[in-house]
Amino acid sequence: MIYDIAKPLFFRLPAETAHRLVHRSLAIYQHTPLRSVADSQFTVEDSRLETEAFGQQFPNPVGVAAGFDKNAEIAPALGSLGFGFVEVGGVTATPQAGNARPRLFRLPEDGGLINRMGLNNDGAAVIGKRLDELDVAFPVGVNVAKSEHVDPEDAPADYRETYEEVADGGDFFVVNISCPNSQGFAELQNRDSMAAIIEALQDAGASPLLVKLSPDLPEPAVDDALDIVTEFDLDGVVATNTTTDRPASLRSPNRIEGGGLSGKPIENRATQMVRHVAERVDVPVVGVGGVSSAEDAYRKIRAGASVVQLYTGLVYEGPSIARDINRGLLTLLERDGFDSVEQAVGADR
Repeated sequence: MIYDIAKPLFFRLPAETAHRLVHRSLAIYQHTPLRSVADSQFTVEDSRLETEAFGQQFPNPVGVAAGFDKNAEIAPALGSLGFGFVEVGGVTATPQAGNARPRLFRLPEDGGLINRMGLNNDGAAVIGKRLDELDVAFPVGVNVAKSEHVDPEDAPADYRETYEEVADGGDFFVVNISCPNSQGFAELQNRDSMAAIIEALQDAGASPLLVKLSPDLPEPAVDDALDIVTEFDLDGVVATNTTTDRPASLRSPNRIEGGGLSGKPIENRATQMVRHVAERVDVPVVGVGGVSSAEDAYRKIRAGASVVQLYTGLVYEGPSIARDINRGLLTLLERDGFDSVEQAVGADR
């Protein structure tokens, strides 16, 4: 109810200003007694929601995607809102300011966002220290990305440097080779570049190690990437990142802005990618893109996702979204005769 009242006020602010205000509020609130109150209101405890993927135990399958908590500052607050895991970052070896503002745009008519943030973050050394100090009862993943100034041929060493700074504080690690808003990532999305980066990270001991794919890759390139997943025995795949495509159905004036599109406009495309990945490789899939309801999450789970993530849905639906999705999932599981989320994974394949 509070968010319903505040949402029109937030939406009068520039999108990034509103995000920073929410972020700072959560950072303060997580150190107050309100956190335990919220935990009792938003957390859905039910063994049917528990799942295991890439060696991690998740209290429920609904997580926060990379980009919302870039600097590992509010994971405890997000956990108290009922999320089962958080992926922080993208993290780069050195601090980055990101692209010039404005760089985040709402598409309210479409339920989407466009961002061209450019991997702004505090750098791996600072974020690594924050991760070391985290005390949460759910997995925290780290999205590892290439530094802006680094040439593609030097990317493997750069990724390794970042990983080594965050290694002790992360529970799983996601190789981000698909950011559409930072220079030099397109050159990384080929077999040789991917293999070199993954080999460098595995040599450094990165595990569990997942790769995050772009929805803009043509199918042969996706299959090349999935061959890498099998060849290097990776632990999972995140499907998908944001897209630079603009569906003809978009109505918002902000559809003309450059950057990565997320939210409802990419839901079907992301779910199709989840299904394709799950059919090609025998590793857990993290489903991302357009999740804002239990039905959205359930479609990705039935397509093959072991867990799901969201970002844009949190902006539009507010702090109760994880609770609402988890409650809805229990209803859907009962309707279809499943005893757990794990039983429903891949049911439509």
